[in-house]
Amino acid sequence: MTPTLTRPTRRTVLLAAVTALTLAASACGRDDAGDTASQGDAVEQGKASGDITVWAMGTEGEKLSVLADDFMKENPDAKVTVTAVPWDGAHNKISAAIAGQQTPDVTMLGTTWIGEFAKTGALDVVPPDFVKEDDFFPGAWETGVVDGTSFSVPWYVETRLLFVNKAVAAKAGITEAPTTWAELTRAMKDMQAKGGAKWGTYMQPGQTGAWQTVMPFVWQNGGDVYDGQKFTLDSPAAVEALEYYGSFYTDGLSTKDRLRDGEQEPKLLSGEIASFVSGPWHIGLLNELGGEGKYELWPMPSGPGDATSFIGGSNMSVFKNTENRDGAWKFVSYLMRPEVQVKWYQTVNDLPAVQAAWDDAALSGDEQLSTFGDQLDKAKAPPSIPTWEQIAAGLDTELEKIAKGTESAADAAKAMQAQATSIGTGG
Repeated sequence: MTPTLTRPTRRTVLLAAVTALTLAASACGRDDAGDTASQGDAVEQGKASGDITVWAMGTEGEKLSVLADDFMKENPDAKVTVTAVPWDGAHNKISAAIAGQQTPDVTMLGTTWIGEFAKTGALDVVPPDFVKEDDFFPGAWETGVVDGTSFSVPWYVETRLLFVNKAVAAKAGITEAPTTWAELTRAMKDMQAKGGAKWGTYMQPGQTGAWQTVMPFVWQNGGDVYDGQKFTLDSPAAVEALEYYGSFYTDGLSTKDRLRDGEQEPKLLSGEIASFVSGPWHIGLLNELGGEGKYELWPMPSGPGDATSFIGGSNMSVFKNTENRDGAWKFVSYLMRPEVQVKWYQTVNDLPAVQAAWDDAALSGDEQLSTFGDQLDKAKAPPSIPTWEQIAAGLDTELEKIAKGTESAADAAKAMQAQATSIGTGG
């Protein structure tokens, strides 16, 4: 598993573009004047009925029937059919379904896909007051918003923290998690010089998914990707963040070689690597290797900006051409109940997107999960634009050059900005 990827099953997700569709303006969520709609049609009250077809990916697709069965007990006139779709073929399958107008009623979507699929006009707009924005972590809700309109609802979330070898940190004399960039660098150097680690950290040296680790540095430094009108990848704040990323390699804190899947876990537990950045799934992976109690979690540090991390996960969307819109949205709404979110966490360990679910003892009583929950309050996602996957691939390529020392941060930022501007937003 690579720590910068959202889930291990997503490594081979295809990034093919959605087939262009010729749709009526009303299918694009627009009114007669051509203005983007801000909310969808209301949903009828009462129990759900009729057939509801759902596509879900990976482990979630295999286990979603647990919740679907509960929903059908509560709504005996409804029948939910879940199709499990492999992540590596999901993007193409959804694209083909949209092109052929043969979509299911509901689909699970990766957070970075929302803008792309929303722009096809195939996604229904979230109904007003049926699913409430304030129930969710702000960063998670924003992943489903495109041009001010909500096309998707956060289902589960994840964010990134630093996993740290507890013994190495203690030997280095570190008693508190660093809170600034300077303190983090000092801690990593101490974990090498005093703690006995070969590497103070493992920072992915470019390649697929590296942007998910690096973008928080940009946000922590007060920068961003896109200001709503133009890309800002070459701003002074972004360049400084890229320089900070590069310092992990120039200072000898991280290897420049990408580790193979499954390598970093034993290296962290043995103390060869003192730390790495990853998401909540690594709790289980490390514990399976006998690591329980041998590592600790550090929140993200802050640069001149806030202590921001990346937010990922998956959302649920309803397709416009569904024949059972009310039933589809009632199923999505059911998945967002706090008690259902808790049951889903207990089923597959996906972290709740609904804030109230974190009050349950199953999560609030776990110190490690609480650390993730605290970080979710300061987590962001990239812009919901149709072209983000293409832009991200360009970022990953330039990040590898920074890590290898073949390109300066300033030149990489210029290249990123030029590539992103050339690709555009797809709007």
